[in-house]
Amino acid sequence: MTNIKDYINIDQEILGGQPVFKGTRVPIETLFLHLEKGVSLDEFLEDFPTVSKEQAISVLGIAEKIMTSKNIEKLYEAAA
Repeated sequence: MTNIKDYINIDQEILGGQPVFKGTRVPIETLFLHLEKGVSLDEFLEDFPTVSKEQAISVLGIAEKIMTSKNIEKLYEAAA
């Protein structure tokens, strides 16, 4: 099982607590914004060389598990 803390870091001293890829200052949101704009994963990794392919794929896997959870309504309510 993937441990979120192995891939995502939240620290008030780094970008005001915005979730970033562990060991970097690259916000997780940046990956999703790039993909949303049609930028390939390989292009994202070229733009942000401090993020490993393993990290990016793991974060996408975490997002998939969250979005396909049977408890998605509870998760959405907690985030709202």
